Amino acid sequence: MRKIWPFTFNFLWFASFACVLPYLVLYYQALGFTGTQIGLLTGITPLITFFSAPFWTGLADAKRQHRLIMSFALLIGVITIIIFPLLKTFVSILLIVILLNTFLAPVQAFADSATMFMLVDEKEMYGRIRLGGTIGYGLVASIAGVVVKNYGLKLAFWGSASLLFLTFIISQKLIYGQLKADDPVGGSVRTLLKNPRWLLFLTVAFAGGLTLAATNNYFFPYMKELGAKESTMGLALTIGTTVEIPVLFFGNRLIKRFTSYRLLILSMVLTGIRLLLFAVSGTPSVVLFVQLLNGLNFPIMWVAGVSYADENAPAGMSTTAQGFFSAMVMGFGNAVGGFMGGLLLERIGGRGLYLVYGVIVLVTVAVVTLITRRLPAERKTLPNAVLD
Repeated sequence: MRKIWPFTFNFLWFASFACVLPYLVLYYQALGFTGTQIGLLTGITPLITFFSAPFWTGLADAKRQHRLIMSFALLIGVITIIIFPLLKTFVSILLIVILLNTFLAPVQAFADSATMFMLVDEKEMYGRIRLGGTIGYGLVASIAGVVVKNYGLKLAFWGSASLLFLTFIISQKLIYGQLKADDPVGGSVRTLLKNPRWLLFLTVAFAGGLTLAATNNYFFPYMKELGAKESTMGLALTIGTTVEIPVLFFGNRLIKRFTSYRLLILSMVLTGIRLLLFAVSGTPSVVLFVQLLNGLNFPIMWVAGVSYADENAPAGMSTTAQGFFSAMVMGFGNAVGGFMGGLLLERIGGRGLYLVYGVIVLVTVAVVTLITRRLPAERKTLPNAVLD
């Protein structure tokens, strides 16, 4: 029964974003925003995540108030999503998106930290828990496409808010690991960031954030550029989501076979290749074929990253470690990728955008791998956790 709660949480959490996330750039375009304005909305605002996620997760670890802070963040998120479609000007939407990112930024890190603790000695099964998010996103994305087409995006926003409220309810069942009151803390944020392996790990996470921005924010405009219809866009999203299922289900075997760090590097290499294939694809039908690689890209990168952060977190800093990983992917990497993507889309189009990002990802992975090989063997600190 302990596994059903984080699984359900992931299902509802990702389902709430499936309602609106794929259509946001098209929504901004419909409001008449320029490429620069869209770049600001998709790039600068996730930068808030870079600061917000480590702040809230660090505060939760320090104060031992994980459930309280997460609950507050989710409820603020519900309110802001309800308000979102009522606003039409660039400034008002910019402000509401900043507010939304500020409070929802740490939620995934909280959930992942709790999940890894609740799995006890089955931490390699995280992929199957995360599978709930893939199923939720895939199912609701298909429904959202019909809703948006027939009723407009406003109803999709409110459906997202409803699912997020259900996420809040389920979040009360999550259990967090903490140090006992008289146990020494295994490190601090400063010591964490002084670790060269952690810095290299976060660099790879940054590259993962670039790919996240490229695929989440600009995939539909890219397909529109190729002449794809809305139905084909939905099919591409469904294919990409469906192929995640077997990969996440057997993610435990991949972790055991490659180790979390090597699996992270492998997933990023395959991600770079996929982006380059998008760059050379000339028709929507070819894109549908390339989408088959999605299961080995971001989902496995996330599973490997969460596992690595949990394995190497200093004592008492499990949630903080997840917060930094989330901040680099969802925050800094997503921010830079979103901002650059808006400019690249306007100047060189979707295919050029994916060419640039594919090269950046592969070069980043190559440099990180060369530096890592020159480092001494890493030392690990295991936390002494109790129930919260």
